[in-house]
Amino acid sequence: MDERVSFITHRGHEILLGDFSGCSAKEILLLLDEIQRTVAQHPSNSLLTLGDFTGAQIDRAVVTRMKEVLVLDRPYVKRSAWVGADTVPHVYREHIKAFSQREYPAFKTREEAMDWLVKD
Repeated sequence: MDERVSFITHRGHEILLGDFSGCSAKEILLLLDEIQRTVAQHPSNSLLTLGDFTGAQIDRAVVTRMKEVLVLDRPYVKRSAWVGADTVPHVYREHIKAFSQREYPAFKTREEAMDWLVKD
């Protein structure tokens, strides 16, 4: 597994981190493939996921691929959150949300996002 796609433990819970921070659009596309493979290996409704987009380069190709991956991942993911979402243009965030039929709350820090992910 790529070091940018890894499991981290927060308050006794495993969270799948997709660390896109500072990545080019090309790098993000490769990481999205890794995330899709990783998520598909888990039981339904079992994963907590965190995407860090701080300083990432988001273009139309990335958004298209994100929409595909997020729809395919939906059965496996219990809750998702984003950090650095201000990197993703608002119109793209809305397209992703509408297409995937999922919410992606945005937080300023990974700590805040992880706290939200593990809340009961």
